Amino acid sequence: MKVAENLKNIEEKINEACKNSGRHREDIKLIGVTKYVSIERAKEALEAGVIDLGENRDQGLLDKYEVLKDVPNWHYIGSMQTRKVKNVIDKITYIHSLDRISLAEEIQKRTKEPINCLVQVNVSGEESKHGVDPEATLDFIKELANFDKVKVAGLMTMAPFTDDEQVLRGCFRKLKNLQLEIQKAEWPHAPCKELSMGMSNDFMIAIEEGSTMIRIGTALVGEEL
Repeated sequence: MKVAENLKNIEEKINEACKNSGRHREDIKLIGVTKYVSIERAKEALEAGVIDLGENRDQGLLDKYEVLKDVPNWHYIGSMQTRKVKNVIDKITYIHSLDRISLAEEIQKRTKEPINCLVQVNVSGEESKHGVDPEATLDFIKELANFDKVKVAGLMTMAPFTDDEQVLRGCFRKLKNLQLEIQKAEWPHAPCKELSMGMSNDFMIAIEEGSTMIRIGTALVGEEL
C-alpha cells in the first residue's frame, strides 16, 4: 500500500484519539520511522506530507541524509552509542534516547548549539529495554543542568509489546506523571514539554494518555529491509 494511503488511515485514528481525549491534532507530532525501509520509501513518506523522520542507527540516518539532506526533521530514536554521536549530532533535531551521563558529556563535547534531548525512561522495567529507572529520573535530569548544550525537551518510553490496554495505559500514565513532576520543578534546562510514546500498535492509547510524539514505522511505511 502507498504511504499516502497508510497516512490517511493513521490520521483518522489520530483524530479519533484526539476526540476521545479532548486534545488537538496540532499537539501531536507524527514521526515516520524509516529504519526498515529504503531511501525511496522514506522519500515517499516525505512526499505524502510526513516532515519528521526517525532512524535508530547512525549509518541508516547518514545514508538517507545523503539523499534527503535536511528536508525532514531527523529524530534519532534508537539507543545511541557514545562513539557514534559525532557522526550524526549536526544532522538531527531530536535525540530520543538520552539515558546516561556519559552520553550527555559526549553530546556536550560534539555539538555547537543546544540540542533537544528526550530522556529515555524504562517505565516497564523490562531488562531488554534501555532507559533510566523512573525513580532515578528526577535526579538524573537535575544533574543534566551541568550541560548547557543539552536541552531536556521531554521524556521517551517504549511500552511492553502487549494487547493489554490497562498495562499500556499504566505505562503511559507513569511517564505523564513523571513529566508533571519535572515541570513542577521549573528547571530552566528542562522544560520537558514533549512525551515521545506510542508506536504502530498502541499510538491511539498513547495519545489519549498525553503523548505529543508518536513513532510510527510499520503502519506507515511497512518493512522492506
